[in-house]
Amino acid sequence: MIFYHGSDVIVKNPDILHSYHHLDFGVGFYVTSVKEQAERWAKRKAILNGKKKGFVSSYEYDENPSFKIKDFADDLDSWIDFVCECRGGSEIYKNYDVIKGKVADDKVFRVVDMYKRGIWNKKRTIQEIKVYEVYNQIAFISEEALKSMLVFKDFYEV
Repeated sequence: MIFYHGSDVIVKNPDILHSYHHLDFGVGFYVTSVKEQAERWAKRKAILNGKKKGFVSSYEYDENPSFKIKDFADDLDSWIDFVCECRGGSEIYKNYDVIKGKVADDKVFRVVDMYKRGIWNKKRTIQEIKVYEVYNQIAFISEEALKSMLVFKDFYEV
């Protein structure tokens, strides 16, 4: 399987050291199986950092079941709580080597925020999220899993 990472640099040797904190699945190296999503992130990152171009790096993914992998798939109920905890500073993500699930992009995050602040209950929040096009993300939390399962293949400019 091929995964993509959008950035303002080519990432041949990914690591978790350059990750932001308080992301959907905590500190890690994030990829997606959706090429267009990675392209959007590359362009956005380039603009944010004042660069003229972005890059999409591609990787071959070979899952290794010896690592602890959390896959939310379509479990929005658990996903919402997990994302809220991670974005709130919790380190529950450290219980896993790899976490897979949906992305709380700007639109989705507004809905999640309504839930987090207690304005909407979980049922209403899930109904609202289902209205939006939702992309996927895979976060490599441990360096060991990252080095074991992801191999750089190529890159292209966007």
